[in-house]
Amino acid sequence: MAPASVFDQILDYGSRADPYPLYSELRHTPVSRSDDGTFVVSTYAEIAGLLHDPRLSSDRRNRADPAMVDGPGLPPAFIGLDPPAHDRIRRLLTRHFGPPHSPGRVAGLVPAMAEIAGSLADDLAGRDRVDLVDDFAYPLPVTVICRLLGVPPEDEPRFRVWADVSVAATDPATGDLATRLNRRAGAMVELGGYLGALADAGRRQPRDDLLSGLATDDGPDGRLTREEIMANAALLLIAGHETTVNLIANGMLTLLRHPEILARLRREPDLATRLVEELLRYEPPVQYLPNRTALDDLEIAGTTIPRGAAVALVLAAGNRDPGHVHDPDRFDPDRPNLEHLGFGGGVHYCFGAPLARLEAQLALTELARRLVNPRLLADPPPYRPSPVLRGPRHLPVMIDDVTRGPARPRQLVSTGPTRRQAP
Repeated sequence: MAPASVFDQILDYGSRADPYPLYSELRHTPVSRSDDGTFVVSTYAEIAGLLHDPRLSSDRRNRADPAMVDGPGLPPAFIGLDPPAHDRIRRLLTRHFGPPHSPGRVAGLVPAMAEIAGSLADDLAGRDRVDLVDDFAYPLPVTVICRLLGVPPEDEPRFRVWADVSVAATDPATGDLATRLNRRAGAMVELGGYLGALADAGRRQPRDDLLSGLATDDGPDGRLTREEIMANAALLLIAGHETTVNLIANGMLTLLRHPEILARLRREPDLATRLVEELLRYEPPVQYLPNRTALDDLEIAGTTIPRGAAVALVLAAGNRDPGHVHDPDRFDPDRPNLEHLGFGGGVHYCFGAPLARLEAQLALTELARRLVNPRLLADPPPYRPSPVLRGPRHLPVMIDDVTRGPARPRQLVSTGPTRRQAP
């Protein structure tokens, strides 16, 4: 039996705690092949170029292999479409999320986010052991995305089941690809139906939330169909918390491994903006993008990727490419500003990046300020199964106390650049 390719070793759960030595090995061949035939791109310049290349499609329906196409169900959400269909839906979503039509939507959530984070930190008082995933990193973004969309937070046990099935589809260990895609399609139909009913209620009695806005929008691009609302609302609900959970959990794990930086964040809360950008480079919550297809023969770093082939862009490997960043395996929040791939790039640059930045800045600052003498109980901690959405499943920590210090500094309202484009 032939040895597994480097990329397939990365996919193995045994590599989840520290895939970075394998990413370094993967970069020796900028474009390689996984055991299923996927072309794997791992160096910064090549990934950045392909993120902006219209010949690389995000629509699975362009795959040469029919097994790689999603099962029957809802239409693709906007991240699974190419321009111009992608652009129309993204514009409609953005009208109710960010500039220029809703410039205060995300910033307006800051007081609520601070209140939620403070309450979660208060709940840790009186305990000497806490799980920073279950007790903080998960409930914060879930509560925020529910408030943004107009989803009752008490329904979390219901939609969590569907979200878990969707995320499990990214883990090769849960079955063959066709089976995983069919399971995900079924879960998205159920989740979409639930969100579609909420959107219907928002159409009848509009509220100040994203679902009501989408259901009643009569802008220049017309309205989303009900199925489009279902598909894209399901995406926003899942992506709006799953990736941020990992960003916060990876961030606290990194800070606990670098106690001098944790102590500095406690003293200098304005460090949070730069620190989160470095985290997005150093420990990105999305490790790679598996859903790309070549629309033409592509010549990349001396390799021809044939038309119709599946392509994976390994963002985490590109972020630590020594050809792009000096001393890439060192965590340094004082690193000079540089482009990273933590939010992808091109037309599919992460829709929720401004919100994720704010949540991570606020969460890490609150935990640094409130937790007294936190230390890891397990290193490495147990990781979630998915090789795509990588982060601790639990983050058990011992603490001496929880302080009740002053309110969170106001300067943490920065969301950074609205689009970080890789060159």
